[in-house]
Amino acid sequence: MKRVTSVDVARLAGVSQSTVSRTFSPESNIAPATRDKVLAAAETLGYAPNAIARSLITNRTNIIGLVMANITNPFYPYVLERFIAQLQQSGWQALLFSPAPDQDVDDVLPLALQYRVDGLIITSATMSSEMADECARQGTPVVLFNRYIFGANVSAVCCDNVEGGRMIANLMLDAGHRHLAYIAGNANTSTNIDREKGFMDRLRERGVSDVVRAQGVYSYESGYELALQLLRENPSLDALFCGNDIMAMGAMDAARSELGISIPNELTIFGFDDIPSAAWPVYSLTTIRQPVERMIEKTLQLLFERIEEPDKAPVLELIPGELVRRTSARLERVS
Repeated sequence: MKRVTSVDVARLAGVSQSTVSRTFSPESNIAPATRDKVLAAAETLGYAPNAIARSLITNRTNIIGLVMANITNPFYPYVLERFIAQLQQSGWQALLFSPAPDQDVDDVLPLALQYRVDGLIITSATMSSEMADECARQGTPVVLFNRYIFGANVSAVCCDNVEGGRMIANLMLDAGHRHLAYIAGNANTSTNIDREKGFMDRLRERGVSDVVRAQGVYSYESGYELALQLLRENPSLDALFCGNDIMAMGAMDAARSELGISIPNELTIFGFDDIPSAAWPVYSLTTIRQPVERMIEKTLQLLFERIEEPDKAPVLELIPGELVRRTSARLERVS
């Protein structure tokens, strides 16, 4: 069947084609009677406006590109769902780009730019400063979510990961834990760097320097294997901080199923993120909750500001996390 066009609607409604276009534009001021006539004709013909054609006229696609790697991490599907919901509530659409496991985010950004999205939000991945400059040169504003790059021409919104790490160090020491360990997430990410920095710096400030460490990645398997290794090599360990929740869940399963360790009586475990499954009774994970809704709201605010004011200076926004007390951690001293 021939595709119905705005010309067909204009002919049936007895108006000009430009009137049909303006009727479907949210910024237009069309007389109510004219609008009703156009909408009735559109319904009769089964017409839907062509967003791509409209973007050629307005130079806006009304689409935000979401670049998200590591989408198997349970934290990020939840973030994606909330981003899409908030964008649609604001009248925008989202287009998802996901790098393959062997790709960097820089590999997919040229494709995202080809789609002429009005802005880009990059989550769970880190772009290079060179690609940030290329996005700026093409007039596509970028905001990083849960990541940042010093010196790049992009804004970023993160949980205050340094303060979260410091909070966990204080909780461990205040509860009387003395044999401590940290299982790190992906080494080149600002989230892991900052969480570890806050944790280690605070321990040193309080006179503790003997901390066991293992380098991992943000996955259940990594948490499981490294916790097993650390606990076998260091049987006196009594407190473990994992770089994120999914690693902490792997560590808990390894400690209980492989070594028969009681949590939290013999071993305290902390995570970071507060993904939905952290609250499951089988884990009941004590963790730092990332304020996802506030982070998303601030990310979109900064992005929309840069769309309207391209020369606006980039900012780094840090939002405090919140301790969620559950049963995986002993937080009181044993008399």
